[in-house]
Parts: sequence; C-alpha cells; structure tokens
Amino acid sequence: MLVGYARVSTAGQSLDKYVDQLVEAGVDERNIYKEIFTGKTRNRPELNRMIAELQPGDIVLIPVLARLGRSVRDLYEIIQQIEEKGAQIKSLSESWLDSTATNAAGKLLFAIFAGLAEFEAALISERVKDGLKAAKARGRSGGRPSKRNDKELSVRALYERGVKIADIVRQTELSRSTVNRIVRDIKKSLS
Repeated sequence: MLVGYARVSTAGQSLDKYVDQLVEAGVDERNIYKEIFTGKTRNRPELNRMIAELQPGDIVLIPVLARLGRSVRDLYEIIQQIEEKGAQIKSLSESWLDSTATNAAGKLLFAIFAGLAEFEAALISERVKDGLKAAKARGRSGGRPSKRNDKELSVRALYERGVKIADIVRQTELSRSTVNRIVRDIKKSLS
C-alpha cells in the first residue's frame, strides 16, 4: 500500500501542495499522514503514528526530503524505522531516495546528498549569524521590532491620566508584564 507523509512547520504554511503531489503520485488521501509541526524535534505525533501503523510491503512517499527530517542522523533513524517495519521509502523530489530499488550505490548517494543538505543548512546558519554580528557592529539589531516601542507613548498617556493597568492592557493589547515594565520605567523617570 502507498502511504504518504506531509508536514509543514507552522500554521501559516499550507499542506495542500504536498498533499496534492502525494495524491497525484497515487496515494489515497486517507493514507496521508499530515501534520503541522516543527521538524526540529524528532517526536512528531503523525510521523510516529505512521511508522507504528506501517505494514510489510508498504511504500512511504514523501514530497521532499526536508519534510521528513532535518539532520542526517534523524533521516537515517526514520528510514531505518521504516525499513524495520518491512516498508520502503521514496521521495518524489529526490530521485536518489528510493529504497524500493535498494543497492549500494543508492545508499551511498543518499548518504552524500543528505550530508550535503546538512552542510548547506549549517552554512546558512553561519551566514545568518555573521550577518547579525556585522549588523550589530554597525548599531543595528536583528529581529522583529518591539511592540513596546510602538505603544509606549500610549501606555504613558493612559497611565498619566490615571487609567488602571488592566484597562491599559486591554486598550493597547500589550501583555500585562510589558505594561508593568513600561510603568516601572515611567516611575523611575519621574523620581
């Protein structure tokens, strides 16, 4: 039986593209395990359920290798678990990942390409860190802008008018702890 696995990392991403690819490849949609879960952790409920339910002779189709695992070790462990169940695995995007045609050359290619993928991820991480370090040296900081900076004047105006903290939180949509920090800073500047 063909079994599919489709995963995205966040709720803002859509599984539709991956599900469509798996259905087009012949997987019955009822046999597709879908989850919205980070790939950073190996403990993914639907992946674990899929592996537990595999039967000898099943073929697991994945749309792309990156949806299955994020490191060589993780990928090998998952593939090994699939093979221990008597099932096989095949990627729709990476033709070299096809255990239905197991041979020494295929295993070597898998190891090489998986290693290259991990190396590429490490390089990207290094570049991002270097870029943030260079930006910091120039007085810029990374990350998203603070909500506090945008609404601090509103908090100050409301607080100085005598509005209660709970009402300030509700009106500014800031967390109570953020409002309390701003109020504490206001009190310090007044003393």
